[in-house]
Amino acid sequence: MSPKPSAPLTTVELFSGIGGFRIAADSLAISTVWANDISPLACAVYRDRFGADVLQEGDIKDLISDVPVHDILTAGFPCQPFSAAGKKEGIRDPRGTLFQSIVDVIQEKQPQHFVLENVKRLLSMEHGAHFATVLSALSALDYFIEWRILNAKDFGLAQNRERVFVVGTKVDSRTTKFGDVRELLRLAGNIDLASGPRGIGGLLAQPSNWKPLNRYAIKFPFWGVALNGKCLACGLDLFSAAMPLTYLQDVLETTTPAEYDYTIQTLARIQNSEIVDRFVNGVEIISNQAGGARMGYTIFGIGGLAPTLTASTSRHYERYKIDGRYRRLTPVEYARLQGFADDHCSAATNYDQYMLYGNAVPPPLATWVLSQLTEDRAEVFTVAVNNLEYTQLELFSA
Repeated sequence: MSPKPSAPLTTVELFSGIGGFRIAADSLAISTVWANDISPLACAVYRDRFGADVLQEGDIKDLISDVPVHDILTAGFPCQPFSAAGKKEGIRDPRGTLFQSIVDVIQEKQPQHFVLENVKRLLSMEHGAHFATVLSALSALDYFIEWRILNAKDFGLAQNRERVFVVGTKVDSRTTKFGDVRELLRLAGNIDLASGPRGIGGLLAQPSNWKPLNRYAIKFPFWGVALNGKCLACGLDLFSAAMPLTYLQDVLETTTPAEYDYTIQTLARIQNSEIVDRFVNGVEIISNQAGGARMGYTIFGIGGLAPTLTASTSRHYERYKIDGRYRRLTPVEYARLQGFADDHCSAATNYDQYMLYGNAVPPPLATWVLSQLTEDRAEVFTVAVNNLEYTQLELFSA
């Protein structure tokens, strides 16, 4: 008699936007059983692409009791409180308090995993105080936490877009002592898991390396772990490209309407921009706004990556030099830079599509992160530590 097939994993998508995590889940045969967003524009696109069966539009603070039991919670929670394009008020911003809704859902529904996504700046605001608050709240729920900065350019997208992904794995810290938590790592990739002093395993095994979150007073490095109110954070080697690099010129439409070109009224702004002509983080900048004010345009080339796409109105001050023309990128090009189908947001106006794509979680990044949760981690771990000597040590006393 053949064994009964296991039930598919299920996921709930909070702050679903246009469905970046949904696309990732679908590609991995993970069933999305519930989704929520407060934006009518985003919900209209979500329904157009995926139907209305699982989407509940409204304020998540009023809908927590409606969230079903699930295996994986995903949330690209509002980044404006932490973003360089926003006011950067962090947890004091009313949108920042939406993080509490995530905590409430996790506490009530107890998913096996959660995946959160936000801007890189979250790690450094006020010397790490905001991120320490996030980690403290999550680790108090009996989850092993791991975070890492990932860049869209490493996943086949022609965009310099760095985002922090925070993954939680359910543990029972009351009965289990984690002296060696290497088997729980999801985002570390091919780091050295050796238990010697030079390996991550060695760092994890030393209790003195774990710092209380309530005393953490520097910006957090690009990778780290947290458990029971303590964390260990360090820098890792650059993430090896998961997919071949692509460049802005590779995703451009061959023909575009004249409406995307500059007009006579904007010519003065272009002429008032100061020449830069250099690459910054892989982005080709030809000229920049004069004096740091909105007196000119930032002119980008197409030989490198696109800058980070945002939902900010600052996009109106960007132009790209393409075949002798100075023009805006089109919504189709925004879709390609974020890893969506060309017509993903066709239910929205061209103007609104810029905002919707700028707020989205790129599906290729989300797919890689979710895939780390569905792998046989015990097998992966066994291979990784083969022939490595390590000792199980207690990091935390009862």
